[in-house]
Order: sequence, then structure tokens, then C-alpha cells
Amino acid sequence: MKKQFAVIGLGRFGSEVARTLSKNKFDVIAVDRDENRVREVSDFVTMALQLDAVDEKALREAGIQNVDVAVVSIGENIEASILVVMTLKDLGIKDIVAKAVSELHGRILAQLGIRRVVHPERDMAQKVAYNLIQSKVLDMIELSPDYSIIESPVPAFIQGKSISQVNLRANYGITIIAIIRMNEAGSDRESWNINPHPSDVIRKDDIIVLLGSNRDIEKFSKLQQ
Repeated sequence: MKKQFAVIGLGRFGSEVARTLSKNKFDVIAVDRDENRVREVSDFVTMALQLDAVDEKALREAGIQNVDVAVVSIGENIEASILVVMTLKDLGIKDIVAKAVSELHGRILAQLGIRRVVHPERDMAQKVAYNLIQSKVLDMIELSPDYSIIESPVPAFIQGKSISQVNLRANYGITIIAIIRMNEAGSDRESWNINPHPSDVIRKDDIIVLLGSNRDIEKFSKLQQ
């Protein structure tokens, strides 16, 4: 059975979360006090509701207590954000993700015991800075403060070698989890080799997807400079 989500607060961050979840075929209940914001997401979410999320009775009548995950994306009103998180916990929702607009806001949310506090602007700034520093990194997904997945061009010293020959895990502490390969010369089409075999050879024009600690990824990236 697929997960059900509630997204509370439909600003830019919240509406994009709701859109992405819906695009991936999940049931989404979207909530905001602003009628226009609710109207903007109504075409693609399961249910769009205009209500005050601080009102526990209104949330219960909307069936919010039945969702698997609640995402609180209220940024302009920190007090409302905290009250909504407390209300959701009273409704018995254990898996709550909340957006924070400041370090203090984030610390308060963390003290309330929610699963994850998201700092969109800070996290994006850190990702941009990381990519600027590590010039060879094409894209990066932060899994935790210490571990990431990155896309990287193939450095010269491993081109033409098999995964077992380069043995990045033993030598550098990182793992190749996929190889992206262009299907034809000059074509934008690409194929993904997920969980490649140790005998698979890495070509010059491939892109490798790596998993590892940020420290090990940084060391590996420096070898390409």
C-alpha cells in the first residue's frame, strides 16, 4: 500500500514537495490558509484544503491523522509552524518533516522530536558551495550531514579499467553504484547501469555515480584536479 502524505503550508517549498510527491503517484493532502495557494495545487494533489492547520479539529475532520508522513512547510510564521507540529504529534503522526527558517527555529523543531528538520536555503547554499569547490562534481544528493551521492566524470586514471581493477571502495572508501553511458556518439540519450558488475569497464565518456562519505568524496575529487 502506497504512503499517504500531508503537506501543510503551500509556499514555493511546500507546493513543490506536494507536486513531486503527486508526480510520483503518492496520495497527497495539501493544506494552506491561503485560498489562492490551495487553488494552485488542486489540479495535481489528491485533496487540497483551505483551513487553519493550528485547528486540531479541522485537521482531524480532514483526515490528516491517517497519513503516514506530514510535511510542515510554514515559514513565514514560526509560532504557527511549532503549533502545527505539536498538533500533528497530538494526532498521533509519528513521521513529521518540517521546514525551518532559522537555526533557532530548527533547534526548537528538533527538540519536539520530529524526524527531520529541513533548512532549504542553507542546504541549497551548502550544495552550491560544495559543487563550486569540487569542480568535477556534476550533481550531488546529500543523504546525511556526512554522506552523499555524486555524479562525476571519469578521471583519467580509471578510464578503460573494470570496476574490480580500480577498486574504489578499498582504495578510496567510495562505491560506484551506477554508470551513466551515452547510447550514441553525440546523442543526448543515456543509459543507466545500476549496480554494475565488477567486470564492467568504465569508459572515458561515462559518468559515474558514487556513494561515500563527504570526506572520501572530497579526497577522490582532488585526484581529478
